[in-house]
Order: sequence, then C-alpha cells, then structure tokens
Amino acid sequence: MKKVLNSFVLCVLALTLLFCGTMQGQNVALATDDVDISSKSAILMEYDSGEVLFSKDETKHLPVASMVKMMTILLSLEELDLGNVTLDTKITTTENASSMGGSQVFLDPYVDYTFEDLLKSVIMASANDASVALAEYFNGNEKAFANRMNRRAKELGMTDTHYVNCTGLPAPEQYSSAKDTAILLKEILKHDTYHKYSTIWMDELVHPSGRKTELVNTNRLIRYYQGCDSGKTGSTNEAGCCLGASAKRGDMRLISVVVGAPNSKTRFNESALLFNYGFANFESKKLVDSQVALANLPVLKGKQHSVGVFANESFSAVVKKGDKFGWDTSVDMSDSVSAPVHTGDKVGQITVTRDGNVVKKIDIVVKEDVKPLSWLETAQKILEKW
Repeated sequence: MKKVLNSFVLCVLALTLLFCGTMQGQNVALATDDVDISSKSAILMEYDSGEVLFSKDETKHLPVASMVKMMTILLSLEELDLGNVTLDTKITTTENASSMGGSQVFLDPYVDYTFEDLLKSVIMASANDASVALAEYFNGNEKAFANRMNRRAKELGMTDTHYVNCTGLPAPEQYSSAKDTAILLKEILKHDTYHKYSTIWMDELVHPSGRKTELVNTNRLIRYYQGCDSGKTGSTNEAGCCLGASAKRGDMRLISVVVGAPNSKTRFNESALLFNYGFANFESKKLVDSQVALANLPVLKGKQHSVGVFANESFSAVVKKGDKFGWDTSVDMSDSVSAPVHTGDKVGQITVTRDGNVVKKIDIVVKEDVKPLSWLETAQKILEKW
C-alpha cells in the first residue's frame, strides 16, 4: 500500500499528535504506598484501555460472594441481545428457586414473573432466588448454568475464576479474583440494558399475587459517589465484604474492585478511595476515533467519486496528569480504491506505538458500498472526457 498523509488526514490526526509525537514516555503506575487498602485484594482499571492503575494481590483466588452474580447478569443480558428472551418473557419459578436463602425477593413458586422483573431483582437487590430462576430457565438447572458460566469466563480470559453456582453462596470449589471481576464488569458495561437498572436506588417488585417487595440497590455508591452508575456487592462470612463498581467523570470511566474488606463501610470507602485517586491523577486520551472519517478516498470506476474511510475501532490511552508520555500513531493507507467497494473492505492500517513499541494495529475500512459503473456508464464517461 502507498503511504499517504494528505491534508485531511493530517487535520483529523492533529489533535492526537499534539500530545504524542516527541514526548518521552513513562509507564502509568500508581504507587502502592499512595493508597492504603486493607481489603485482601483490590484493583483499579481504566475502562477504555484496560490499563491497571492500582493493584493489590489482584489475581489471588478468593471467594467473592454475590459478585458471582455478575456472570449470571452478563449471560442473561447476552440472551436478551441474541433475541432468545425479551423483557416481557414469562418465566415460571420453581420450588427450588423460591427456597433460596440469603438475599432474596421472596419469589412465589410455580408462578410467572417477567424476565425484566427477575433481571432487575438480581442487578438491584442481589436476589438469590431470582438468579436461580434465571439459571433454570436458560439451562434447565443451576449446575448446567454454572458450567456455562465457566465457559464464558474462559472466553473472557478470566483465568483465576471457577464457578460452582450462580448466586455466590459459599462453596469450597468456588473462587474468583479482583482482576477477573474487573474484566467481567467491563464486559457487562457494554450492555445498555444493564444501566437501565443499575442506576435505580429504590423500586418495588409486584408479585403476580399483588404482594409487593421493596427493592433497594445494594450498591450505595450509585447514590453517594458522583459518577458511579453501576456495581455489584457481595458479603458472606467466608468472603468478607466485596464490591465491584464503575464510575465515569468526563471522558474517563474507571472500574474498581475490592475483595475481602473487613466490613461493609470499608468496602465502600476503599472503592471510593480508588476512584478518587484515579480521577485526581489520571486522564484518558482518545488516540484513534472510529467515528471520525480519516479521509475521502477517490473511487475508480465507481458510481460515486469518493468514499469515506474510518478506523475499524477506537483506541484510548490513560496517562498520568502532568507527565510526559510517548504515545504515537502512524497511518499507512491506499490513495484510492476501485469499485466495487464493500462495507468493511480494508484500505489501510493505523499503528499505535508507545515509546517506539507497537501496542496496537487497527484496520482502516470503508463503511459503505460503492457499485461499479456499468459498461454503458463507462462509455459515457469516456465520451464526456473526449
């Protein structure tokens, strides 16, 4: 391919290259002595880049209590996106589901609840009974659903997790880690439906009989911490107090996870402490924006003269405020395309580097179809030029 940096491309990339270029790089790191975390394990991650800003025993295998339900939530959301269930789908509960102890919404057995009611009960109130009802609906029984949870965890790269049930109730063989929990929450946050319920502070579940159960969000940070819009708590004698949460301020979203806090107050305080440090000391920079056209390339023998081309995906980097850094981008792109052109056709590549080392390569693609000229249209074009 021919390397082209025409004036349009230079304009688009100018803002990115203003802060990249010749600056010297420094690793993004959070000094562990700057934050005092008493929980057994913790992590602070920037959402877009996945950069870890702080960690403490982040891969240690620990019980995480009801944070296990985050995988139950993710699989349910994915079923919704696939069209295998709708918010109005009726799900018949069983005696087994309604008899779950611990946190629950007191489901009646052998009656129909909507998928929406069950999902909301898990997201807001961490309901064990609703979790099992969903597991039984999708896979027939909780054991089969737990096997599915493990397969999905492996697909996500969660190498320090093993599920036995869908609720997080104590089980000797069940464990996860702060890092894996952050990976899981990052995936959940991609689903718009999740945010519909994760931000609700109080609501109620109206049972088919007319009986009502009050729902109170177990994640108090959505009410008391600016920017927090999601999260999942967990608490058992075995696991201690746990919390995986996310908050967004400006263009940066952070994910914090604490596992094994000595009490509920500490888990919220330490999660907020991690958020505070992240927002105060770091910022997110979008190096590649997939929504902004890189150029309009000429189309040879096509029904239109040019076509817009875009990065196939966006890329952001997190940097410490006030520090110099060595991120850079370069573009290698064709100077024209020949019809027919199809959506997704690759016409070049953006290379993202950090301190001279390649971090990411992103394809440049066409986002619309362009049909070729017919033989008659081609002849007319020739005559016009003649």
